[in-house]
Amino acid sequence: MNYAEPAKRAALIDGIRALADYLESAPDVPVTGYATIYAFSPDGACAGMRSEIDSIAAQLGVEARETAGGSHYTALRSFGPVEYRAVAICDHEPHESKG
Repeated sequence: MNYAEPAKRAALIDGIRALADYLESAPDVPVTGYATIYAFSPDGACAGMRSEIDSIAAQLGVEARETAGGSHYTALRSFGPVEYRAVAICDHEPHESKG
């Protein structure tokens, strides 16, 4: 999977804003109390994917973390009940744990 090119990124952002506006104007439409936007690192060697997540974590101002079980490496930043989560899925090869 690759990241969205600028035009698709802009369309996604516009869609998120439009959804927020719609939900605000339609209070009877049910929603959950949270939402997550995912960005998955491009396929590759686990070390490279983890490095990509470290880079995203730095941009977000957060620390990347390994999930329980160690097959996912994530960086997340919350905006109230909405979170942006970058994920590397490394279950296809062993890796060394950080720190």
